Amino acid sequence: MTGNEVRRKFLDYFEKHNHRVVRSSSLVPSDDPTLLFVNAGMVQFKRAFLGEEKRSYVRATTAQKCVRAGGKHNDLENVGYTARHHTFFEMMGNFSFGDYFKEKAIDFGWDLLTNGFGLPEDKLWVSIYLDDDEAHELWHKNIGVPENRILRFGEEDNFWAMGDTGPCGPCSEIHIDRGEAYGCGKHDCQVGCDCDRFLEIWNLVFMQFDRDVSGKLTPLPKPSIDTGLGLERMVSIIQNVPSNYDIDLIRPIMNKVENLSEKRLGESWESDVAMKVIADHSRAAAFLIGDGVLPSNEGRGYVLRRIMRRAIRYGRNIGLTRPFLHETARVVFDIMKPAYPELTEAASYITNVIENEEVRFSETLDHGLRLLNENLLSLKEKGQNQVPGELIFKLYDTYGFPVDIVRDIVRDEDMALDLDGFDQAMEAQRQRSKAIAAFTTISDAYKNLSAHGIMANFVGYDTASCQSKVLVMVRDGQEVQEASKGQSIEIVTEVTPFYGEAGGQVGDTGTISADNLEIQISDTVKDPTGLIIHKGEVIKGTVNKGDDVTLTVDDRQRLATARNHTATHLLHFALRKILGDHVKQAGSLVAPDRLRFDFTHFSQPDSETLEKIETLVNEKILENLPVQTVEMESEEAFKTGATALFEEKYGDRVRVVSLADFSKELCGGTHSHRTGDIGLFKIVGESSVASGIRRIEALTGTAALDYVQKSVKRLHDAALLLKEHPDAVTHRIEKILSHQKALEKELDHLKAGIAAQSVEWSVEDTKTIDGVRVLVKKVSVDKPAALRDLADRFKEKLKSGVVILGSTDTIKVLLIVVVTKDLTNRFHAGKIVKEIASVVGGGGGGRPDMAQAGGSRPEKLDEALEKAYEVVEKAAR
Repeated sequence: MTGNEVRRKFLDYFEKHNHRVVRSSSLVPSDDPTLLFVNAGMVQFKRAFLGEEKRSYVRATTAQKCVRAGGKHNDLENVGYTARHHTFFEMMGNFSFGDYFKEKAIDFGWDLLTNGFGLPEDKLWVSIYLDDDEAHELWHKNIGVPENRILRFGEEDNFWAMGDTGPCGPCSEIHIDRGEAYGCGKHDCQVGCDCDRFLEIWNLVFMQFDRDVSGKLTPLPKPSIDTGLGLERMVSIIQNVPSNYDIDLIRPIMNKVENLSEKRLGESWESDVAMKVIADHSRAAAFLIGDGVLPSNEGRGYVLRRIMRRAIRYGRNIGLTRPFLHETARVVFDIMKPAYPELTEAASYITNVIENEEVRFSETLDHGLRLLNENLLSLKEKGQNQVPGELIFKLYDTYGFPVDIVRDIVRDEDMALDLDGFDQAMEAQRQRSKAIAAFTTISDAYKNLSAHGIMANFVGYDTASCQSKVLVMVRDGQEVQEASKGQSIEIVTEVTPFYGEAGGQVGDTGTISADNLEIQISDTVKDPTGLIIHKGEVIKGTVNKGDDVTLTVDDRQRLATARNHTATHLLHFALRKILGDHVKQAGSLVAPDRLRFDFTHFSQPDSETLEKIETLVNEKILENLPVQTVEMESEEAFKTGATALFEEKYGDRVRVVSLADFSKELCGGTHSHRTGDIGLFKIVGESSVASGIRRIEALTGTAALDYVQKSVKRLHDAALLLKEHPDAVTHRIEKILSHQKALEKELDHLKAGIAAQSVEWSVEDTKTIDGVRVLVKKVSVDKPAALRDLADRFKEKLKSGVVILGSTDTIKVLLIVVVTKDLTNRFHAGKIVKEIASVVGGGGGGRPDMAQAGGSRPEKLDEALEKAYEVVEKAAR
């Protein structure tokens, strides 16, 4: 079987046993700040395990994308040196939310491995938690595993927790004996040995507890099942190859590296390590970028950058000095296309990000080498023979230098490495990489609703007003039975037309009313389980739990928001059409008064390009196209090619919003009925918000019209002041600016002439120090350029010597030192000016023949100029 067939067989087996096949979630957790990345199959089901969310199914199965390269589960440094460690991998699993428990989980696992995948029963071993007698009985009596092949282990091996907090429980692992050829040869080699003979295949976690930040274990409402079977490991067993890197999901990437490097697997251990690193990290980079993570210096982007740079520097070890990682990533797209076609669709975007980072790091490598050599020189001058740990860490962390490179470079310098200091800095960095926030808790009042599957019925697509009943009211985190005039309150009703903030669209505002009751709703939000919560203040009367009320959305605000939301879809289309299909939405804000759209792009669009984008959007508005919305199963929607967004968490059913044949997006927001309803689209700002992320801010409808009218009025006001026609304003301003620039230049020239005439000097004004004439003067100029011009004049008259000038106003000091060419071997202008500038509270530097500086203490200028002679005298010795 191929790797893709193994994945399919696993999912099909559990689907046949009444499990819902659930699409892999994004690698970026949607509502769990305790994790940098999704690192296990159960992450997307966490709230279901906690009893905070009731799903429409009680059995599920997935093949989940996972990354372990930061926080508690971090395999980064092991990748390349072992047969099975990865940063990116797929975790297949089956899950039960209070349905079946240990017996069924064990039955399913054994049946699929032996009858489905054909693994020999006599080669399978089982481990269980120390005191889990129930699991022992099930394995021995129900399945028939002999006593001698059931081993008990402690918490470290057989008690599983996803993180420091959250769901956890005892587990049972299924292992396979691959034979002595894979063993270490020790007489006591058995399950638990570090060698590859007894290979763990499948971990069955019996989820019984929730661990809080203090370590306390609380029984979960319903015991559940969470299992994990690594796809790559399973494929290596079925394809009977020695390591995960030899399977058909990874080996083609290594073959590509062979072609690029002209090295061959097996030639040397070092080359093999490099090829494994590149293969694994190509997969991680492709999937992380595909899920919206971009290289940066913090959080998830920082981990991605480390992964990519580690691959690039290992590429150097096998002669890959030009960008290559974007080419190996393309192989990943091809291999994974059957399960993850979205990678191929985003190919140009992903490869652009990777290549940009490669080029950037190539430059950084050179900077790092320069920094190391400069520091080595400085350490030698100070008589030190140890490279500080902080410097080693900086080279590793900022420039991607492994310790080995630093060790190789200093080997011939008779210097040691402060590895203890490096380890301390690394540990501090690991702590910074951890996500430290606790899993977001939900108020018990809301938890009771979601745990029983009660969800607000949103009817806002069809109406802006409806009747409903108050289900829950919360004030200051506590449930209350009533609220009266002047009190702030959160309300959940059975049915609501109010849109809860999601997908970048702000929540609706409006009123909740009844006889003698009015509640002004200022915001509407969704909690992590999907409950719609209305936030507001009681303006009149009293409201009680269970009251019948009327909910009315502010229609004017809703329509304005809808115009902006449909405009973002048009803008997304226009950006991809004009800038290229590498453009992807990276965030948005849709409010009644404005819209903001963040997108992936690697350079600033010029004004002409922005005009083209704006024009294309307005052309589609003028076509007055219908905005079509269809609700369908999420898997069906993905197959239609509808665009899904990085950060969104999609349910089983989704809404697909289409504009003719050029735009189709998964979107739960509210929209205009036709594009013509938008009226007018106007871009009012474009900026950078992060590396590779641009932002467009725009207005629509009456807000856009108001902006244009005000802009036109300002233009006409300016034309009146200039006594010109509006069309001629730009040309007139250019002439005025040109004339002003000429006047400023003439003024500077006159000032310099006056300054030169006012500072008459003779031989008596200079001081001779060790045979060198030194001129020190206080002058009256206000610009560095004028000071340079004056210093050059004095230098020409002096012929040979040192000129030191100082000027001041009420807040700053200007200094310059000029040394004639014949004396630069004795005096360095940069060093002289730096020492003088320290007197006036400043600093500076420059070339040996000319250097400038500034200061913030004008009252010290005379003292500084007096010290100048002393500084020159010291330099002359």
